[in-house]
Amino acid sequence: MRPIWSGAVSFGLVTIPVRLYRATASKRPKFRQLRRTDHSPIRYRKVAEADGEEVSPKDIVRGYEVEKGRYVVFTDQEVERAGHQGGPRTVDVVQFVDADAIDPVYYRSSYYLAPEESGQKAYSLLRLALAEKNRIGIAKVALRARVHLAALRARDDVLILETMYWPDEIRSALFDGVVAEPEVRETEMAMAEMLIDNLSAEFDPSYWVDATRERIEELAHQKIEGAEIVEPSTPEPTRVVDLLEALKASVEATKVEAARRKAG
Repeated sequence: MRPIWSGAVSFGLVTIPVRLYRATASKRPKFRQLRRTDHSPIRYRKVAEADGEEVSPKDIVRGYEVEKGRYVVFTDQEVERAGHQGGPRTVDVVQFVDADAIDPVYYRSSYYLAPEESGQKAYSLLRLALAEKNRIGIAKVALRARVHLAALRARDDVLILETMYWPDEIRSALFDGVVAEPEVRETEMAMAEMLIDNLSAEFDPSYWVDATRERIEELAHQKIEGAEIVEPSTPEPTRVVDLLEALKASVEATKVEAARRKAG
């Protein structure tokens, strides 16, 4: 892998030179729009709303909409400077919090942090201390011309940087249909807890595969080879009338799997 950023982790008076690597890669099937008649790929051109004329890259500037239809123009240098508040190329750790104190809804993207040779010992010390104390560092970091809120955490032998949404970017759950405290019978709760226990297991990443991607790839090869495409039948969903009966049936259906896991 190639690093996408290099800088330093800073907390207190300690500075650790590091490199940043992407921790994830999207493997979703990619489709292109084609003309129906000859499958020629469709290109997108940038045109001005005022007259429909195509605009070349050298004539495009950044506009920030201050009110409907009214913009102020920023240069690339101005945007770059605005994104480097607090010092460029520094993961500035401001505080440490309990590892379970951050709701996962805040996390945006994951990156690996690798130490430069001169920072190996300090890097390992921070990683071990975070793991021992079960803490996460809350930091600010400038990436791609903007300052991000970020979480710094230990995972196995590396440090991971999670860019985060700012608190005012998290929407409140303001919608109809959710009752805060519906009436729940003790038997229903007991059955729900039993079902959760039966389906509980250690997380095994190898168990989970993207069936949609695999099916798309399989269908693509069949199309190339001219094979007949047969659609699998989809069973009708079972209508659930009584919650307790559905819970009982689910508990019974999962007992065998739960016993198998414990035996293994």
